[in-house]
Amino acid sequence: MGLLVFDFGGSAVKYGYWNGKALEKQNQFTTPASWEEMKVQLKKVADQMDQPFDGVGISAPGVVNVETQRIEGISAIPYIHGFDIFSELRDLFGLPITIENDANCAGMAEFYQGAAKDYDNVAFVVIGTGVGGALFINGEISKGAHLYGGEFGLMFLNGGKTFSNLGTAVQMAWRYCERKGLEKTAFSGKEVFEFAEAGDELAKEEVENFYEYLTQGLFSIQFAFDPEVIVLGGGISSKEGLLDEINRRMGEKLALQQLNDFVPKILLCDYRNDANLVGAAANYTALINQ
Repeated sequence: MGLLVFDFGGSAVKYGYWNGKALEKQNQFTTPASWEEMKVQLKKVADQMDQPFDGVGISAPGVVNVETQRIEGISAIPYIHGFDIFSELRDLFGLPITIENDANCAGMAEFYQGAAKDYDNVAFVVIGTGVGGALFINGEISKGAHLYGGEFGLMFLNGGKTFSNLGTAVQMAWRYCERKGLEKTAFSGKEVFEFAEAGDELAKEEVENFYEYLTQGLFSIQFAFDPEVIVLGGGISSKEGLLDEINRRMGEKLALQQLNDFVPKILLCDYRNDANLVGAAANYTALINQ
């Protein structure tokens, strides 16, 4: 069964063809300014696809309510919220469609086929500009009573600031730039890590803060939900030495709390930037086969 899969992002919409085992024909277009323009672009991609597909799977930001057929909450694409988006897309493509939250999709990719495929209880934590995630309990995704399951970024860590405010490399870079009196986007997280390695004291301080808050957040997730494994996704997952640093700090926190029953198992994601598209296909397949 072939599928057309999309990943709606704030700056770009990625897409590809899922052949049942892997992604093909991947590309992207700039996220349009309106819903009408978005539909035109989506249909154009579908019409130009030179392989047949039986349905369309979509990864989208926001709180995706399958029962009401709406995307609730807020996101970087305001115009996809608050109406029956499922019906409009079914009419547009003339095929079955599924939509799921982007972090849930990324989690599904790792849970069903990636780093967490051998586990039943998993916390997937995606580190981007903020922190998102997905929670799997006894082999099934747990969306929660209000569809906010896995929104780990809303946990407060320090001084009224959340995990999303404190525990990402993007936020680390913004803090560094602001303390330097620069535009907050003047340097990237990658550059701040490099500055720290070169001996920049301010960069070293912000890198220290980043690792500390990231580990605090993961420690809280581990002992709130007790998963078998935590899987880290997002751009930071490619950072060399990331797991070594987290594991060292996790060990210190375990010792401080005199916790010696087990050591949290933390893995890096397999699918990286393709996770949302693979997860959109996994979600479609799981729902259609119910």
